[in-house]
Amino acid sequence: MSATVPGAVRPLIAFPALLRSHGFLVAPEQTVSFLEAVELLGPRTIEHVRKAAVATLAPHPEQRPLFDALFDMHFIGAVGEPGEDSFEPDDEMQVQDDIGTEEIVIGDEVNETGQAATGAEALAVRELRAPDDTDTLRRFGDALPNALPHRRGYRHKAARRGKGIDLARSLRAAMRNEGEVMSLKRLRRAPRPRPVLLLIDVSGSMKQRSDAHLALAHEIVHAMPRVEVFTFGTRLTRLTRALRLRNRQQALTEASGLVADWDGGTRIGDALEAFLAVPRFAGYARGANVIVLSDGLERGDPTTMIRAVQRLAARAHRIDWFTPLAIDPGYRPETEALRAVRPLLASLGDASSTSRLCRAILAIGEARAA
Repeated sequence: MSATVPGAVRPLIAFPALLRSHGFLVAPEQTVSFLEAVELLGPRTIEHVRKAAVATLAPHPEQRPLFDALFDMHFIGAVGEPGEDSFEPDDEMQVQDDIGTEEIVIGDEVNETGQAATGAEALAVRELRAPDDTDTLRRFGDALPNALPHRRGYRHKAARRGKGIDLARSLRAAMRNEGEVMSLKRLRRAPRPRPVLLLIDVSGSMKQRSDAHLALAHEIVHAMPRVEVFTFGTRLTRLTRALRLRNRQQALTEASGLVADWDGGTRIGDALEAFLAVPRFAGYARGANVIVLSDGLERGDPTTMIRAVQRLAARAHRIDWFTPLAIDPGYRPETEALRAVRPLLASLGDASSTSRLCRAILAIGEARAA
């Protein structure tokens, strides 16, 4: 079949197959419609192709971030943002997903600095214990859904004002008035919480706060509808599934068994680039409220961390960074990397205690309202 298909068309045919391999339901008729739409548009930019793909392949709104990530990877040839084709990371990092471990090799050559950092990696086992902040976390969880930024959803709800007309309610009101339409009932798109991406530093310098941060993550997972949690030190580990266990101590025990780099070194830049190198993970950041719990004491190459945060900021709605070093109101970042990324952060808050961290996260919504 490939001998009869023009080369320019093959990427278009391959894209629906790529979607199917990632769980999308795409019928053969939709693939034909996609090709016809592209032909009809005579696309001048890649965004025209994207619009044709969205219109004909019809991804579910919940799958749209992953759809866009796969589209970028397939048609733009990059795992990052469009225009970042020249990005060539040069390190490798272990990525621990909930369902197994894989080694993400980023680039063709092994960076000698990365090898040294890997050699210094201290693998350890931790037994996490839920801190005695139950009431604080419960109040935090209750307030969180209304505190974080929202965006307009795809569903509509009845409202006193709005551009849409609620025909069903309007007709029912007319029937109560003998068919006379006294007023038109309105609809508006219901707001929905933005997804949350939580990145937690579990290196040695954050040892005193790791248990509390994982307990806080457990509360956020159960308070918000769409949350992803990763830890990083010298490895990147996804903990979302483990933290979905309702019982907090059971969830922490499960999570502690997944993380292998407790209390070791810190390679923030490498961890973030490993995160962005996996399209499924990178899709979690698109339009999300990204919360980073780290002191920012990067031991790797500062330029790697700067570049990774820039790419993360391009995808996210906002990035809020919380560090226990900010206990002093006059705190200013001292590391080269954190100073450089400070303009990209929506806030740099205090995480020296659970209560302070909870107040700082809830203040994200207050800042939005102001």
